[in-house]
Amino acid sequence: MIRTAMPADLDAIVRLHTEARATYYRGHLPEEEYAGPEETARSRAGWERAIDRDGATVLCAERDGVLAGVAAHAVRDGVMHLTQLHVAPARWREGIGTELHAACVAAWQRDGVADACLEVFVHNTRAQSFYVAHGWAPDPAHPRAGTHLVLRLAVPVAPHPPR
Repeated sequence: MIRTAMPADLDAIVRLHTEARATYYRGHLPEEEYAGPEETARSRAGWERAIDRDGATVLCAERDGVLAGVAAHAVRDGVMHLTQLHVAPARWREGIGTELHAACVAAWQRDGVADACLEVFVHNTRAQSFYVAHGWAPDPAHPRAGTHLVLRLAVPVAPHPPR
């Protein structure tokens, strides 16, 4: 089930986010930068703002009543950004990321969004492969933002139901 996040989801979202980030930052960044107390507090504050912010959407994927994935998107500087998409590592390869991605794309289609972008850690080749398989491509104008690659998606036009 995919649903909109609620404030009561905050602790589970922060745990999942921290666990997922560790899989791709471990060995590339000092642990305190992705899982230390200050970073966890910063992450919590960011998720709390996103859940309550107008113009931002946070989606939760549940399996058997437990948070299995989370995605967030918002308009920043006039451009739609997929700001987060994480799946609990124990639930990888179950289609949860694809379902969350599809829910984001469907929302963008409803809202008339033509183009979206995201940033993915340069060493996170697993996520890069996922995004490419879902139609994302390097942003030719701004291919990199520090340690992250910038990808763009031309949001497909929603199919019209048959009459």
